Amino acid sequence: MIKNKKRLMFFKMISLSLLRRRSRMIVALLAIVVGATVLAGLVTIYYDVPRQMSESMRSYGANMIFTPDGTDSLTDEMIERALSYIPARDLDGYTPYRYENTTINKNPVTFAGVDFDGVKKTAPYWNVDGAYPTRDGEVLIGANVAKTFNLGVGDKTVAVSSIEITEDVDESLIPDYEIIEIDGVKSADHELPIKVVGIIQTGSSEEDYVYLSYSDVEYLTAKHRGYDLVEVSVNSTGGLESYTTSISNGVEGLRAKLIKHVAASESAVLTKLTSLIFIVTAVVLLLTMICVATTMTAVIAERRKEIGLRKALGASNLSVVGEFLGEGLLLGGVGGILGSVLGYVFAEIVSKNVFGGSITFLWWLIPVTIIASVAVTGIACLIPIRSAVDVDPALVLKGE
Repeated sequence: MIKNKKRLMFFKMISLSLLRRRSRMIVALLAIVVGATVLAGLVTIYYDVPRQMSESMRSYGANMIFTPDGTDSLTDEMIERALSYIPARDLDGYTPYRYENTTINKNPVTFAGVDFDGVKKTAPYWNVDGAYPTRDGEVLIGANVAKTFNLGVGDKTVAVSSIEITEDVDESLIPDYEIIEIDGVKSADHELPIKVVGIIQTGSSEEDYVYLSYSDVEYLTAKHRGYDLVEVSVNSTGGLESYTTSISNGVEGLRAKLIKHVAASESAVLTKLTSLIFIVTAVVLLLTMICVATTMTAVIAERRKEIGLRKALGASNLSVVGEFLGEGLLLGGVGGILGSVLGYVFAEIVSKNVFGGSITFLWWLIPVTIIASVAVTGIACLIPIRSAVDVDPALVLKGE
């Protein structure tokens, strides 16, 4: 009971002391609030914005690829095992590619079998004039192919695949009248009527291919086989290197690699953002400490006679230190609470205006901000408090 009364009296004493010098203390409080706001806001940005940036970077395409390693192609089972190393929350999408050399109007062209739903996730940068295929026989063609063969959206033509019929060829996909046999060797020029429903413009190698469904490319080549390449879009703020290492070591016959120009750009931006956040936070907290220390020094200078009188009446150095430190810590606590709220508002404004998305509120940041504010304020008060301890009652009361 007595202890509670003492604590209440101590709290009342330091509160009244702050109110009597509210003009100076408001300055110190504002400095603490600014420091706490920047701390809470930038830490929130540090944790949440990299996720938003990683999502934004996905508009530049996949950042990882799977390729065969000592095998002819990749199977569905190998791909599923490889993807199991990537958490579902980080996997934005994937697209296997199967490439085949065929002809149009007796001119060679490379066809690529793809899943168009997957392409929309791993290659959102594709600029398609027209529409994506939705039926068998519909294709997307690159701008260079369209120019070479003078094809446009809605045009129809025939793709031809010259097939030597071996054990791996599914003859049921080839009409009997197309099969010819010369000197015991069977072959066929298998045809697939196609319709152009879209033209791709990317400014890159995609403009040199014709894209169609897996079922169409299997029908055209009369072969059931795996994939030549898998593009993977991983929405991760870090750990891409560890994913590729784990997958390459864990899945036999498959090698995972990063697409350097995408992954490196993403990593560089996030690294610079992190460095900037740490530098700005450190500078602001340092300025907060200087402002608080300067304010407390001025307050102690004003109260030298009061401190001298208290010491003359028997007050210990510990009680003097406790009072001034209590004032500083109370300011730090109040500033930390206000800064936690304003920090979230600050982070939300930055996120919406710069990155176009809403920020996630981090509840654990409230106590962290308060503790950090109290700690910074306490450290800032140490030097001024030493001058209060050094006050000599005899000299102060004489007016020296």
